[in-house]
Amino acid sequence: MNKISIKQIGGFFFVIMVCFFTGCFPGVREEITQFSSLKKLTPEKYPLFIDNLNFQGVAASIDHSLEYFKKVPLERKYHYGKEIYTAAHMIASLETFKVFLEKEPSTKVLNAFIKARFIVYEAAGNEDGDVLFTGYFEPTYEGRLKKSTAYSYPVYSRPDDLLEIDLSAFSDRFKGYKRLKARINDSTKRIVPYYSREQINAAKNFHIRSEPVVWLKSRVDRFFLEIQGSGRIVLDQGEMMRVHYAASNGNAYRSIGRYLIRKNEILKENMSMQAIRAWLELHPQRLDEVLHHNESFVFFQAEDGGPYGSLGVEVTALRSIATDAKLFPKGALCFMQTQLPDTININPLKEWEKASFFVLNQDTGGAIKGPARADLFCGNSDYAKFTAGHMNQYGKLFFLALKPGQD
Repeated sequence: MNKISIKQIGGFFFVIMVCFFTGCFPGVREEITQFSSLKKLTPEKYPLFIDNLNFQGVAASIDHSLEYFKKVPLERKYHYGKEIYTAAHMIASLETFKVFLEKEPSTKVLNAFIKARFIVYEAAGNEDGDVLFTGYFEPTYEGRLKKSTAYSYPVYSRPDDLLEIDLSAFSDRFKGYKRLKARINDSTKRIVPYYSREQINAAKNFHIRSEPVVWLKSRVDRFFLEIQGSGRIVLDQGEMMRVHYAASNGNAYRSIGRYLIRKNEILKENMSMQAIRAWLELHPQRLDEVLHHNESFVFFQAEDGGPYGSLGVEVTALRSIATDAKLFPKGALCFMQTQLPDTININPLKEWEKASFFVLNQDTGGAIKGPARADLFCGNSDYAKFTAGHMNQYGKLFFLALKPGQD
């Protein structure tokens, strides 16, 4: 990695301070902070805890969160609104809940247990207290390890010149701000934002700084792989490789779905991942216009297992969610109330069924910002693809923590 001179840092901080005082700084805090993102409930206001998915996969997902917590210092702090719990307490919360589930409790016993042993917090949500749930999944695409006429779209690895800058290392005033992605300008030797999607696509020699992991046959496939953050690639002999998120360029994520709605290309009520893909394939001459609207670009690495969330542990189908990492405690046990499609008659026009189930907060994402957003990992099946592509449901999100002194 390139070294940064004091002169370069000076120029960089001039830009930062201008942005800080004019309101354009990318890490400006929202009105809702980690201290107000969760509201503590009294026991009489606890939701009715029913797991419509029969607890399938909960124990495995808890184990993945435990894997994360056992790698961090036991005294690390996690905010539940105004209250703080340590990693040691988070471990106790999860282990207590997992042991209890082994008893296969009835709904009545489950709710009595939670009231007696746990504190429940509700996500602040929007003005009505609701959270918008969307979905993501692990897609499968065809690819090759070598470039060819048919497979000409590279899935890039993390570039050698991509810098990650932690501003809090320079001043306490920047604590809580996200790390910036940048590069050193070859001519001015100053630090500048990393290349945008348009610049990366236009670069003839980008492979010099970012070796392709695999090659895909479709530019649209590559774009949706970035949106999902991981995927399975089927190679020429039927061999399967998995690619996972390695880094991003740090540019702002902007929804092409919203762009197409504003342009009156797709009606809001018809919007879905499937609708976007169909539109893109019908309008190849407008790919640059639409895809470059989203300046964010994702880089990948090949790994066994997964897919992995931002905690570095595997995510579990219908048991892992992604939230804003600045607002909600990582790895936490959660309970969500939303709607899911019928597992047999998966029809986008059919009214989805009410569902409630336990999940673990194990991921984050560029589009998942604020107290009223959560993304559900749906898996890699046809049902997962359908659900992730169409999910746009409001509901409630709760976080659970063991009462102090119960561990």
